[in-house]
Amino acid sequence: MPKSSKAITVIPRQVLEDRNVRTLTEAVQTVPSVVDSGDIFGAPSGGVSIRGFGLGFSPRENLRDAVPDADYIDIIPIGTIERVEVLRGAASILYGAVEPGGVINRITRQPLSEPYYQVALEAGNYGYVQPSIDFSGPLTADGDVLYRLIAGYERSDYIQPFVEEELITVAPSLTVNLGDQTTLNFYYEYARYFSDAPKTDAAFLSDGSLTPRDLYLGYPIPGLYAITNHRMGYRFTHEFNEDLQLRHNFAISLADFIDNRSGALDTIEDDRFFTFGVGENESSRNRYFGQVDLLAEFETGSIAHQLLVGFDASLSEDDYTAQFAPNVPVFDIRNPNYDYAPDELVPEFDRLTRITNYAAYIQDQIALSDRLKLLIGGRYDWLSSDTQGGEPGELSTTESRRIQNDGAFSPRIGLVYQPSDTVSLYASYSRSFNQTIGLSQDGSAFEPSRGTQYEVGVKTDFLDRLSATLAAYEITKTNVNVADPDDPDFEIQIGEQRSRGIELEIGGEVLRGWNIIASYAFTNAEISEDPVFAGNQVGGVPEHQASLWTTYQIQSGSLEGLGFGLGLFYVGERPGDSSNTQILDGYFRTDAALYYRRDRFNAAINISNLFDSDYALGGSGVFAVRNEPFTIIGSVSWEF
Repeated sequence: MPKSSKAITVIPRQVLEDRNVRTLTEAVQTVPSVVDSGDIFGAPSGGVSIRGFGLGFSPRENLRDAVPDADYIDIIPIGTIERVEVLRGAASILYGAVEPGGVINRITRQPLSEPYYQVALEAGNYGYVQPSIDFSGPLTADGDVLYRLIAGYERSDYIQPFVEEELITVAPSLTVNLGDQTTLNFYYEYARYFSDAPKTDAAFLSDGSLTPRDLYLGYPIPGLYAITNHRMGYRFTHEFNEDLQLRHNFAISLADFIDNRSGALDTIEDDRFFTFGVGENESSRNRYFGQVDLLAEFETGSIAHQLLVGFDASLSEDDYTAQFAPNVPVFDIRNPNYDYAPDELVPEFDRLTRITNYAAYIQDQIALSDRLKLLIGGRYDWLSSDTQGGEPGELSTTESRRIQNDGAFSPRIGLVYQPSDTVSLYASYSRSFNQTIGLSQDGSAFEPSRGTQYEVGVKTDFLDRLSATLAAYEITKTNVNVADPDDPDFEIQIGEQRSRGIELEIGGEVLRGWNIIASYAFTNAEISEDPVFAGNQVGGVPEHQASLWTTYQIQSGSLEGLGFGLGLFYVGERPGDSSNTQILDGYFRTDAALYYRRDRFNAAINISNLFDSDYALGGSGVFAVRNEPFTIIGSVSWEF
């Protein structure tokens, strides 16, 4: 029975395989209060919102084995993931500068002590094909050195012409047992996504409909979208005894990004003539993270403690340049002429940003009795950001340099009471923060945005097979930047957002072979302070959201191993942006699966968007992020 004072959802590997998810954002669609914001021009990346707050712009919000790792652009190979944990609510005490909605932590597949070999092949519509391997086992006779190698190649076309996509993943890892109490894990992960003429987004027409799904809304000749990620690091653990453990993590993430395409919508005339921004963006994002902590268990009289004390440090360096093409011809969607390539590119801006973060934290989980647990802790962060550049030629000038130093304390208090072995009641208070970088008229720095959360909930097991969690929360985020009403080129810090909601999730085995994951979320996300939009709903956040994923597998007889899966996903209507002048329609999507598992043989057919529903995941004004069309993928794998 879980005793956490937070709402946490764990998505195991079996569910990821049953649904045959291809991206991390797709993997978390069954979690309440998590709303998919769409991919990034077809790449297996993107962002979500949790409890009404956008997630993915900070690498501290997407974790790899509890270590800050990726933002919404980075490629996250789904084949390396063992399970996904979604921690909803303010989480700054453990992870630092994050949005108050929560964080996503993916637990990767580790080397195994027994030989394991899997070969798999997937194929689907739009020319999709993906061969992959997963090999693991001991490298030495004594089993002290273990390895794992996960690799795959993926390519596909799309319903739009010109689009060709490739994804390469290579992920070796090594575990060295230095003794009964000491372990050292090394990993490296290479992922490269390449699209020559990337998928284009859609546009809203004057009647609220979307441009044709198979229309390539842009010029394919300058098209190129490529992301390369290198991840490497190690994790060291040493148990001094059964009550004291030392843990140390070090991680490096190196990313290169090229965006050379058209498709940034500027204007639409007569629902026919479109003007685009065409340009070339390049960036490199290098991140370094180190952490050391001690986990101790001890007693003071009759009271038991689990004490965590630690320190972490990180460095992030982003180098970003952009150019644009002048005099781009008007695009006629009724008679598209794709024969265009820019003659020249004009420098637009060049920016270099360096952010350092140091933090110390302490947390104590106190067992006041067998039924009552108290958690109390705090974290203090020291942040410094150094941004140079902006307009072309400013990178080397001292006038363009902006330095900002911030410090913030994030407390957390939680209480769990178990009236029985199957029921837990919890309540918690926590704060979060995020550094706010912007430009004020007087040049002064902004205060960090602060999130404050109150949450109560109940977790229960019933029928010996099912578990349920019901949570209610209020989160207020202050110190939000808004446009300066005296000069919109600058910002002022008076904004506030408040999110109140209720979440329900049920999961487990209804009957032998029949499993379900069901969720519902009500979210009232409101702009509570703003000179223009106060009282409006937060853009992109629905009040109602629900999902159901259920599978049944025949347990005996000649058809043993044959299974069926059904997924239902509902997201209600929501405003496109803070002005609330445009309302995005709610949508309902149906997924289905048919699979057969016998011994070490697995075969499956997965269908996403069974009825080819067409809707906008997000967008405002003329710009729209569209959902994926009907997709069918067949897969087969062998383990030996």
